[in-house]
Amino acid sequence: MIEQLLEYNRQFVESKAYEKYATSKYPDKKIAIVTCMDTRLVKLLPAALGIKNGDVKIIKNAGGTITNPFDSTVRSLLVAVYELGVTEVMIIGHTTCGVQGMDGDEMLHLMRERGIDEEHISLMQHCGIDLKSWLHGFDDTESAILETVDLVRNHPLMPKDITVRGYIMDSVTGLLTPIE
Repeated sequence: MIEQLLEYNRQFVESKAYEKYATSKYPDKKIAIVTCMDTRLVKLLPAALGIKNGDVKIIKNAGGTITNPFDSTVRSLLVAVYELGVTEVMIIGHTTCGVQGMDGDEMLHLMRERGIDEEHISLMQHCGIDLKSWLHGFDDTESAILETVDLVRNHPLMPKDITVRGYIMDSVTGLLTPIE
């Protein structure tokens, strides 16, 4: 499957199809969006918000939430604000998210089934990582988004003049509902 993508890429470049996507690294709308990596949102989210290449910074992860104030999503937001001129942040969760209800014990079980050695799991725990908690999802999308909004708004390295708002997107229609 990867080979198919690489072949498409070669043709894409040879035909100069990239030219219509040319833009700078600075987001025209000065907005960063933290959202879920869900496949349903790949084209739906930009289409539903009317954004095009170059308009915003989109940071995706499992669940579209931030669980640690010093994870890579926060680092990306800080780069977006301080280096790229972002002034507003949207945290966008969505309906029927796969991370909602995800169970840390079940994830560990699946890892063991796929051949992850118990020694590696024990090593992570010995290093102070609570794998069950780290791999656990959230119970309620709205609460998870609100917690992320609060974390970003009150992060000690985030300037107070940055607007941070939370939303839930309908995974079918693209309807965005503000939450606060």
